[in-house]
Amino acid sequence: MPRFAANLSMMFTEHPFLDRFDAAATAGFTAVEFLFPYDHPAEEVGKRLRDNGLTQALFNLPPGNWDAGEKGFAALPERFDDLRASLETALPYAKTTGVKRLHMMAGIADRGDAKAVEAYYKSVAWVAEFFAPHGLDVVIEPINARNVPGYFLNDFGFARDLIRELRIPNLKLQFDIYHCQIIHGDVTMRLREMIDITGHVQIASIPSRNEPDSEELNYPFLFAELDRLGYAGFVGCEYNPRGRTEDGLGWFAAYKGVKP
Repeated sequence: MPRFAANLSMMFTEHPFLDRFDAAATAGFTAVEFLFPYDHPAEEVGKRLRDNGLTQALFNLPPGNWDAGEKGFAALPERFDDLRASLETALPYAKTTGVKRLHMMAGIADRGDAKAVEAYYKSVAWVAEFFAPHGLDVVIEPINARNVPGYFLNDFGFARDLIRELRIPNLKLQFDIYHCQIIHGDVTMRLREMIDITGHVQIASIPSRNEPDSEELNYPFLFAELDRLGYAGFVGCEYNPRGRTEDGLGWFAAYKGVKP
């Protein structure tokens, strides 16, 4: 049975961020993820996790100026120093939360630009090797152009080929089912093809990005497929609730209390 992680950047937003840990635990989640913790002291984030018996499944490395539209540095040759500095920012949060995987964003860049591709390969390898001694995996996630126009990593095949070419043990794929369906479709066959390199899965309904309980995909089938494929990682609930978060958790009732 999948191990679900509530995404606290998108769920339980009825509460201040640090209170969402308690809300998630009360709703039956045993793990959480979020985009960025950096507006709050690392020690306080770790305390909220421990107080609620929660496992931290994932968070992102610093992306740059998010409000100005930046979505990471990895494919930007001129921002390599910023990328390196971002790792030092993230590391204390990784240590205090006990997280085992970090998502590195690629940035806004043209994948047809050879310099951007070269920078991305360099960044991915450098970051994975930086975090390896700390026991941390690095995951990369293809993101669809509808949600993030111009995002460099917008193809699952490119991500797959890069991971298999570099062959770095702690470099994995973040398989967001919502993004895969929008970019490519044929989600089940792609899961079967890429499950061996997948370190994290995320979900949302398509096309609305709401609760995974309707619309294009049969999520109960996909959850069972993840079990059939032997996936033992987390499934991050990266969706926007239609209303109050707790009111939309009917889909989750059968999975409550599954331990990390």
